[in-house]
Amino acid sequence: MHHVFISSSPASWSALTNYGFLTSWRLALVVFALLSLLAGTGAASKVFENAFDRWSSQYKMFTESDMLNTRKAAHDMFTFGYDNYMKYAYPLDELDPINCLGRGPDYANPSNININDVLGDYSLTLVDVLDTLAIMRNRSEFHRAVNLVIENVSFEKDITVQVFEATIRVLGSLLSAHLILTDPNRLLGDFRMEGYNNELLTMAHDLAARLLPAFENTRTGLPHPRVNLMYGVPWNTVNETCTAGAGSLLLEFGVLSRLLGDPTFEGLARRTNQRLWSLRDKDTGLLGTVVNIQTGEWQGLSSGLGAGVDSFYEYLLKAYILFGDENDYRMFNESHSLIWEHLRRGRVHCNAGIGDPPLYVNVHMRDGTTANTWIDALQASFPGVLILNGDLDEAICQHALYYSIWKKYGAIPERFNWHLKAPDVTFYPLRPEFAESTYLLYMSTRNPFYLHVGREIIASLNEHARVSCGYATVHDVHDKTLEDRMESFFLSETCKYLFLVRALLF
Repeated sequence: MHHVFISSSPASWSALTNYGFLTSWRLALVVFALLSLLAGTGAASKVFENAFDRWSSQYKMFTESDMLNTRKAAHDMFTFGYDNYMKYAYPLDELDPINCLGRGPDYANPSNININDVLGDYSLTLVDVLDTLAIMRNRSEFHRAVNLVIENVSFEKDITVQVFEATIRVLGSLLSAHLILTDPNRLLGDFRMEGYNNELLTMAHDLAARLLPAFENTRTGLPHPRVNLMYGVPWNTVNETCTAGAGSLLLEFGVLSRLLGDPTFEGLARRTNQRLWSLRDKDTGLLGTVVNIQTGEWQGLSSGLGAGVDSFYEYLLKAYILFGDENDYRMFNESHSLIWEHLRRGRVHCNAGIGDPPLYVNVHMRDGTTANTWIDALQASFPGVLILNGDLDEAICQHALYYSIWKKYGAIPERFNWHLKAPDVTFYPLRPEFAESTYLLYMSTRNPFYLHVGREIIASLNEHARVSCGYATVHDVHDKTLEDRMESFFLSETCKYLFLVRALLF
């Protein structure tokens, strides 16, 4: 979930606040062990002997000036990308930051789903950043952007989009901005706008209604992955969906239902989750990555925490936090236990210092055997999920793994082969997952290490990805060659989480 504001928390949060400040040496041992492991040097005793001294000199101090400078750097990063999007790309969906051009759907090539799944000719980047503008405290620009969206964005488009992407990027952002505008408690500040008459909520309702045909004419009740915003499900659509795509709708659909007083949307999302849950393997209890929506048969038998499955688990936990439905938490806890049993490799206790550091691998859903030797960039969100569940030590360990990869490459490659200790897929599209986990870990521990990590991420992005008009996708993390694309989530999420990695929310 990328947008909808969570204002309540489960009891697990008390575990975090009672945990206190982590001692630096424990975190130092984890980080330096993983760095040495990825460098191929092994966990030599000298590394551990000198870990505390190295930790103290490198990470102990983070002054108020450092904090303000880092916050400003994240703000400047966002402003540079946003201003150039508005100058060179708006009202198109995305900015091509190298050539300073706008990008919309690829109408000439309908099979180009990498573009067309996301871009819907509805000023995607502007819609996606609405809540980020508010978090950045830019009240005037937030109001201007809201007015531009209300006056110019329409979903009456002969365009086919992915249900999941339209939900998390567009529906979620419209709902978040509406909640910010109408929040009686003004948790983010006073963003009331004269003349606002719930237009963003009306637009969210319109978009969600256009997504509803995805749930029709499937024998399992699982939704089609794509719909045409004017004509419903295309005649030639595929009958397969990924677990994450179908099972990560509950937050946005649930908020919409509750704001409208109409249970339809939340009911469909919950029915989808229950149907996926019923299709788990009878022996392992695991979910696969791809399922046939007509037969219920699994087409992708790999089970992991990355692409294809990742946000299903995230949404179960966050839905419980937001709505308090015990069934969501029951499914998450059962999934968590099965993930620990079948996917986790390495020592039992993260900080034990004996054996290999823990790693969550991709396994065959039928028997739990290792399916391949890579993890992917989306899995970097899992430490944040662990934090929300109160699993602090495990979150620290998993974040340290991805930090060690970032330290080595200055980015997170899309796939990293943990056996070869090298990337399998080398591009990095400026994803937010690692930044989000860094933010959540700092907010739960107040350990200055995570402030340094945030600053390092910003420095790497400015060094390797900043170009003429924005920030470009890193094509290859080895040589830092670039691709001419700045996806909307870079501004709406990556910059937002980096801005929030600091001592106080405001």
